[in-house]
Amino acid sequence: MKLDIPVRQFGGYIFDCDGTIADTMPIHFRAWTQAMEDFGGKFPEELFYQWGGKPTAVIVEHLNETFGLTLQVEETVRRKESYYLEGVRDAQPIIPVLEIAMGMHGVKPLAIASGGHREPVEATLKAIGILEIFDAVVCAEDYERGKPYPDPFLEAARRIGVPAADCLVFEDSPTGIQAAKAAGMHYVVVPTPERK
Repeated sequence: MKLDIPVRQFGGYIFDCDGTIADTMPIHFRAWTQAMEDFGGKFPEELFYQWGGKPTAVIVEHLNETFGLTLQVEETVRRKESYYLEGVRDAQPIIPVLEIAMGMHGVKPLAIASGGHREPVEATLKAIGILEIFDAVVCAEDYERGKPYPDPFLEAARRIGVPAADCLVFEDSPTGIQAAKAAGMHYVVVPTPERK
């Protein structure tokens, strides 16, 4: 995996979690598939990746609109996240991104800015052994509007005390890139890990 990283130093580094620093998207897809089977629906894989970065509750609303479903948002989110937590032990780091985070730990402020809820995000970071390196972990509970709005990244920048223009964001999803641009931040696109 090759990352196109700007040569300048930044005041703070902000990482998306799923698909960026942690290779968890297949685990999330399995969890969604199980939850949708429980409720008599489907979540096509292509659509799952298109909607990457959106808060879980927003995805449920999109599923209802797209497929004419009547999923209860809170119940569906709970079911999906319980399946994810069962599988999170299989989470692996995305090494090139992890190496950047570890190299900046103790040098510059670091934050996670995720569309996920706190419990699964922290479980993911614990599973790959890096929760403690971050100065702030911003999750869906911490802002009103999720990606593609800039709110998650702006909140992360606020918490680490670094102006938005001096932050570098690492993101894998088009939704997250849109949010980073809206926040006025520089960004690095993290490609999807190759599957064997």
